[in-house]
Amino acid sequence: MTGYVGPIEKLTEKNKYFRQVLFTGKHLQLVVMSLPPKEEIGNEVHPDVDQFFRIEEGRAKFVLNNGGEEHVVRSGDAVVVPAGTYHNVINASPTKPLKLYTVYTPPEHPDGTVHKTKAEAEAAEHH
Repeated sequence: MTGYVGPIEKLTEKNKYFRQVLFTGKHLQLVVMSLPPKEEIGNEVHPDVDQFFRIEEGRAKFVLNNGGEEHVVRSGDAVVVPAGTYHNVINASPTKPLKLYTVYTPPEHPDGTVHKTKAEAEAAEHH
């Protein structure tokens, strides 16, 4: 198939994996994510990658610039993190999963990547 066509909201809401790549193009990548209650992606930076986030379910705290800036966002909100910006996404709920999708420009992960848990993602990134 050329590009990506699909029900992104439903796929995001049904996703139970930490990270699942849905599409990888030459200049961007579409990924759905699910974070269990209080889980976080961990502070990270992509020197050459801009990132767009869209929250479909739940509440997230975005911590930018190593704590210099914080934003609490909810379902329907979007966040853009420019390349070179340290960022962490934290599920702000003690009881409900956080469902979101993200677009990396350019792609960040190998095409077809599926990490069922954060631990699995961290193990894969250290190899």
